[in-house]
Amino acid sequence: MTETRSQLTRQIIEAGRFLYGRGWSPATSSNYSARLSADRALLTVSGKHKGQLGEDDVLETDLAGNSLEPGKKPSAETLLHTQLYAWRPEIGAVLHTHSVNATVLSRLIAGDRLELQDYELQKAFAGVTSHEGRVSVPIFDNDQDIARLSTRVQPWLDAHPDCPGYLIRGHGLYTWGARMSDALRQVEAFEFLFECELKVLSLRGERG
Repeated sequence: MTETRSQLTRQIIEAGRFLYGRGWSPATSSNYSARLSADRALLTVSGKHKGQLGEDDVLETDLAGNSLEPGKKPSAETLLHTQLYAWRPEIGAVLHTHSVNATVLSRLIAGDRLELQDYELQKAFAGVTSHEGRVSVPIFDNDQDIARLSTRVQPWLDAHPDCPGYLIRGHGLYTWGARMSDALRQVEAFEFLFECELKVLSLRGERG
């Protein structure tokens, strides 16, 4: 059954409260979205505190990232959300968070990806059935030009159709799922794994 705009808006609001409560979306950082139809999405408007979202704090956009509601300004990073909906029709929700762990780890890793391996919790990611595989999380350098950043993200997505998420260096995490609950599960799994990786690096006295 297709979910209504009201239901999806409520999911976005509740996600904001949860993610803010966990410290993963402080203040007005982060942005969240849900697919409304094949060619429409609901996204959080720019500059709103994510722990205090209301029904008026989401807007409808097309998949080119254009606001379809005059007077409401979409997040500057809208295109990174709509890019994902255009990439895979089964994606129903996208979450972008700004946790301390994601921000710090993305700065410590010198290469262009974080490799997660031998963690049982990797199985929280869609399509992963064993800890024995390797989950590659690309890290893209931060860029205020979102259109330019999206052109760097797209080739990775095309080459890695099972990618569960990516990091923007010094910025935060993007992850997604078929439903909002799936995207939230992946945020939580990523945060656990990021914390594990930071502790391993600290204990070894190493940098990535």
